[in-house]
Amino acid sequence: DLAGDIDMSAGVVSAARSALEAGKPIFTDVTMVATGVTRKRLPADNRVECLLKDPRTVERARQLGTTRSAAAVDLWDLDGSVVAIGNAPTALYHLLNKLEDPAVPRPAAIVGIPVGFVGAAESKRDLAAVAGDLGVEYITVHGRRGGSAITCAALNALATSKEIL
Repeated sequence: DLAGDIDMSAGVVSAARSALEAGKPIFTDVTMVATGVTRKRLPADNRVECLLKDPRTVERARQLGTTRSAAAVDLWDLDGSVVAIGNAPTALYHLLNKLEDPAVPRPAAIVGIPVGFVGAAESKRDLAAVAGDLGVEYITVHGRRGGSAITCAALNALATSKEIL
């Protein structure tokens, strides 16, 4: 029954694949998502980065009074990247707020599938509602379901159309 909750923009597959083929990085909200990316599916040995442990993230979280996952968004080089948020609704909300500024570079695609009872369903609904206005492609799973496994599955599927053994 998950299929009925999947929502995506029309251009997300081509945008994500083009970005990855061009060597753009993937930024993730948690280590588990970064670890779940199947490296041999990536077309250009793309960087996969989670900046939770970066000292700048810790300081930024303190300054903003928010989670490290949300604060790490400020360190991402969004320009043409692929963003994967699988656990932290706060990161997705912070990203959407940041993208309200037209001067902020746009990621090629957002895989926004955070899990949970607090803010997850709402953040994904907001992603789907504003992505077009913000000029970004997206994929999400509406409701409370989500997490690292679903986010990694989506990323790995977006990385290549070929099954690799």
